[in-house]
Amino acid sequence: MTRVFSGVKPTGHLTLGNYLGAVRRWADADQHSADALFCVVDLHALTVEHDPGRVRRLSRQAATLLLASGLDPKLCTVFVQSHVDEHARLSYVLECVASDGEMRRMIQYKEKAARERTRGGSIRLSLLTYPVLMAADILAYGTDEVPVGDDQTQHVELARDLAVRFNQRYGHTFVVPRATHPVVATRVMNLQEPTSKMGKSEDAGPGIVYLLDEPDVIRKKIMRAVTDSGRDVVYDREGRPGVSNLLEILAACESGNPEGLAGVYESYGSLKKDTAEAVVELLRPVQERHRELCADPEYVEGVLRDGAEKAREMAKPRVDAAYRAIGLLPSA
Repeated sequence: MTRVFSGVKPTGHLTLGNYLGAVRRWADADQHSADALFCVVDLHALTVEHDPGRVRRLSRQAATLLLASGLDPKLCTVFVQSHVDEHARLSYVLECVASDGEMRRMIQYKEKAARERTRGGSIRLSLLTYPVLMAADILAYGTDEVPVGDDQTQHVELARDLAVRFNQRYGHTFVVPRATHPVVATRVMNLQEPTSKMGKSEDAGPGIVYLLDEPDVIRKKIMRAVTDSGRDVVYDREGRPGVSNLLEILAACESGNPEGLAGVYESYGSLKKDTAEAVVELLRPVQERHRELCADPEYVEGVLRDGAEKAREMAKPRVDAAYRAIGLLPSA
């Protein structure tokens, strides 16, 4: 079977964008059609200033929400990155294959480093090198496909480049992965800033719908979404980003087409109302299942423990092979 790997970073509460852009597809398609691994990539959360307790809480919450969203441990492997040592082991080896120039050309590094400088903070070395850790996450498992949003495509390309380079220099060791993208709502945008991604790293904001928001909070945020000048409901991502974002969200909720939906509505108000109700109903079963799982923490812990053991068994032979190939002595 095709092997799929993807993950979520516990730097904030998971959002509607995370769900529509990635998690729902993992549950509805990937775990059924592939040998799939889904990971809470907690090591990536350490690349910026953080509160240790919050990282732990968000890691547990993210894992619980993945299960609440329909990931079935009988069909896929769900685990936490730091529970599998092979990620860090392979990351250093790949750093010995990557170049400084490659790291500094990463768009997300440039953006995040600029924000840190603006705040007067220091830039951690791990922020520069974390794309190599992401490559290790992927390559350790012989991954064929990585379902990602557009903003992560560059990182998958780096994983491909490192795999090819390692294979050429030291012998064939890694599968060369490819990025895959969902058809609709790859990037759900901020409701108040529709030219910006609905990111989860912000602590709060009226433009961000979190998966655990109460229904009335969801309705209020969507009804207050920024639209565009003019009154016609038109799908135009460049010229009318506000209304186009709402149409894409509604289309993703209803498995519809944003261009087709644009012709159904005569006002922004009715579009917002229907979008709000569609989101509330979409998230209702996720929230109900999340409450059930929170009442049974031993189940979640068991899933993560079993998932880490399974992931370790898959990753260790390939990482050991990479160590031998690059010239390291095998351990006793």
